[in-house]
Amino acid sequence: MFGYYIKLAAHSLRRNPGITSLMVLAVALGIAVCVVTLTVHHGMSSNPLWWKNDRVYAVTLDSWDPEQPADDKHPDLPPPQLTWRDAEAVTASGIPQHAVRMFKGYGVISNDGDGGGVRPENSIVRVTSADFFDLFDVPFRYGGGWKAAADAAPEPVAVLSSETNERFFGGANSVGRTIRWNDRVYRIVGVLGEWHPAPTFYDLNNGAFQDPEAMYVPIGWAPSLELESAGNTNCWKPESIDSFAGFLASECIWIQVWVELPDAAARTRMQAWLDSYVAGERRSGRFQRPDNNRLTPIDEWLRINEVVRDDNRMLVALAFAFLAVCLINTVGLLLAKFLGRAAITGVRRALGASRRQVFLQHLAEAGMIAAVGAVLGVALSALGLHALRVMYASPREGFTGLMHVNAWSLGVAVAIAVGAALAAGLYPAWRIGRIAPSVYLKSQ
Repeated sequence: MFGYYIKLAAHSLRRNPGITSLMVLAVALGIAVCVVTLTVHHGMSSNPLWWKNDRVYAVTLDSWDPEQPADDKHPDLPPPQLTWRDAEAVTASGIPQHAVRMFKGYGVISNDGDGGGVRPENSIVRVTSADFFDLFDVPFRYGGGWKAAADAAPEPVAVLSSETNERFFGGANSVGRTIRWNDRVYRIVGVLGEWHPAPTFYDLNNGAFQDPEAMYVPIGWAPSLELESAGNTNCWKPESIDSFAGFLASECIWIQVWVELPDAAARTRMQAWLDSYVAGERRSGRFQRPDNNRLTPIDEWLRINEVVRDDNRMLVALAFAFLAVCLINTVGLLLAKFLGRAAITGVRRALGASRRQVFLQHLAEAGMIAAVGAVLGVALSALGLHALRVMYASPREGFTGLMHVNAWSLGVAVAIAVGAALAAGLYPAWRIGRIAPSVYLKSQ
């Protein structure tokens, strides 16, 4: 019977190609706008490490000015970064399964006579600890990360991104070869696979949609080479800093700290340790603000840092409002179309067709319109996302990674198409099914 309804629907749609085209186009435009908006919103708001959301936490402590909060807009939040000495203490606590302290560095990457004469490049480098790769489940194409001992020494080792390895070594296995950063030679121990977390949740200080760093080196090089952060460094009190060692001992915040806590017990121990540490530091004159020691999971971290702003959510609401307008127009056209052949429907009813059969026949026609509109909508979505990639191709490379039709986008399109078929077809199909056949039989 369903096949028969589809056959009737196809015949009906071919009989009025103009109206059919208008309805399909209305549904397609509504679906396309929703899919484009939702795809970008989903990419911006999604947790790239969702499977570890209950294990990985950003560590923040409120060591800021006792007279005012670090952020007047959000006075209840502690600063997003830690001082060097607080970061050292947290990662040395021994409680986390993995603990990472890090900051963003900057400099010139060049080959060391081992990379085929590629021109040097100014690049962002992440200065971090050995646990970075395990904590964030970073994939490797060749080799792996360095050992914890390389942080303390420090050892001249490095991990390259897949893009850096492609530029300097043609994508070959470069483990064991050397590369130069700021006139210092590093031995390559690993090359990352494709890894482009969006947003870059682990460091939101300079934007949530930056490309991952070109290279990774041990945190121990920070004091050894007196490396300054290429990210945010904020200081709240005047201090006499006449050396890099003095800077490391200062109240300036510039280090991001993340920990992996495998279960609730570990989290409880870590929270108790933070509270105890701050209490001890308070006795020495630091941490004069009320306790605000936090372990923040990734999804909450994205929320409090406003990775997705209210205007982005408003765009999603407007997209669905546009879809609603498209569907209302489709409902009007369908109702006019169905009522225009009410006499034929009346004859079918008189010959024994039930209201349910008439309803399903007309709902099938609305479903076909929504299905064709969905296919066209996905095509329009792909064009729209491509246009956005072209518009934002530079300099926000990380942002363009969100603008692709993927399995999630297709699932959204199917869901919207089913909703559109029901929303657009239910009332017209119900309305035509309620018409008494006797009215039309008397007029024949």
